[in-house]
Amino acid sequence: MRIDLHCHSTASDGTDTPAELVRNAAAAGLDVVALTDHDTTRGHAEAIAALPAGLTLVTGAELSCRIDGISMHMLAYLFDPEEPALLAERELVRDDRVPRARAMVARIQELGVPVTWEQVARIAGDGSVGRPHVATALVELGVVPTVSDAFTPDWLADGGRAFVEKHETDPFEAIRLIKGAGGVAVFAHPAASKRGRTVPESAIAKMAAAGLDGLEVDHMDHDPDTRVRLRGLAGELGLLATGSSDYHGSRKTVALGEYTTDPEVYGEITRRATGAFPVPGTGGA
Repeated sequence: MRIDLHCHSTASDGTDTPAELVRNAAAAGLDVVALTDHDTTRGHAEAIAALPAGLTLVTGAELSCRIDGISMHMLAYLFDPEEPALLAERELVRDDRVPRARAMVARIQELGVPVTWEQVARIAGDGSVGRPHVATALVELGVVPTVSDAFTPDWLADGGRAFVEKHETDPFEAIRLIKGAGGVAVFAHPAASKRGRTVPESAIAKMAAAGLDGLEVDHMDHDPDTRVRLRGLAGELGLLATGSSDYHGSRKTVALGEYTTDPEVYGEITRRATGAFPVPGTGGA
């Protein structure tokens, strides 16, 4: 059983539509795929409508959080998307994305690069605009060779020359909101140091005590030694250890199912969730 619990679509910063994502997941031999767009559930209905037979969809979102000045992401699985408190917080984060992206464009222009808001808006389309869209604009202009190369101190990394902060949720509040909506909370790519500063293990321990369910261990941004360390930390703290591609379509080199979650861990996630249930495919559109 092959399970990928972290994927993005055009509803945020992926390049596959939600329908394309589930079809590509089935073609990649996955049995379970999670749609976890940034701070939105807008792609879920399309993904469910197109869900092929034999593939199960886990609905979710990746919530933008910040602790002690460090940006981090919290994967929320199988929560009630209409629960008012979590819905209001997701909308608050999403509403801050456009002015933040405009401010990053202005900073890049000040650095002598002829990027425009119209270019970034075109790249984002109907998706929830974010740094990867600005990074793609830099790639189009030949400033950097890949999207990943834009996430450096020279450009868009936390604290970088063109970085602009946005509203981000305190992770302890995020855990409370996710659990209140019947969901399961997993800290995404907790040791992805190339993205900027990472959250110390002491803070992760406090999150575990506050109800955090798991750590995303097997991820493209974690080298083998880091995965061993994180797996040990998860064991010490009684947390689930997940694995995911963090697939963004052509925006990243990672393939669907390149990293996966153990079926027993997936089973425990579904047992803990009360806000929603995995959706089995019936053939799709």
